[in-house]
Amino acid sequence: MSDAPQVVHVVDDDESARESLAFLLESADFEVESYASAPAFLDALPTAKPGVIITDVRMPEMSGQDLVARLSALKVRMPIVMITGHGDIPMAVEAMRSGVADFLEKPFSESRMLDALRRAFDLVEAPSAVSDDQAAIHKRIETLSERERQVLDGVVAGHANKVIARDLGISPRTVEIYRAKLMTKMQADNLAALVRMTLSARA
Repeated sequence: MSDAPQVVHVVDDDESARESLAFLLESADFEVESYASAPAFLDALPTAKPGVIITDVRMPEMSGQDLVARLSALKVRMPIVMITGHGDIPMAVEAMRSGVADFLEKPFSESRMLDALRRAFDLVEAPSAVSDDQAAIHKRIETLSERERQVLDGVVAGHANKVIARDLGISPRTVEIYRAKLMTKMQADNLAALVRMTLSARA
């Protein structure tokens, strides 16, 4: 790995959020470039340094999802971490399937953001580490019972607890219990992380 700072491109229309995130990342020795909108980032893209992109979901002019789609069309290979204050599991599933490296719901801890960035940079710098991570996730999935796998499939499909409960013929409360067991066995600290891990293992 080069000694040069790792570059993070922060795209968020909220100035205070941009400044707060930039302070955190610069304190962790990342080089930060900030943009007040998705179009501003796209304008700067031709001369932007390779790195990882952090984008908010809800922004005027162009949303985070639209930015992801645009970058995909342009065949930009920089990993993307999506953040939102209005997240839900269907949105997380859609984001992961569109190629987003991670999905964080606000408020997120500093450690959660830094962990997400480290994983994102691993996608660029250490493909073998990603493969090792996938192997570990496969082993965790193998520890799940049949019912736990069924609930996991429902969660990853973006279904609400009541929908999963109806499909499996069990109560929503029972789904919650299975989901809690899933989180523990999969070592996921939130549902977005559970979705990310499962989709990466199935890639």
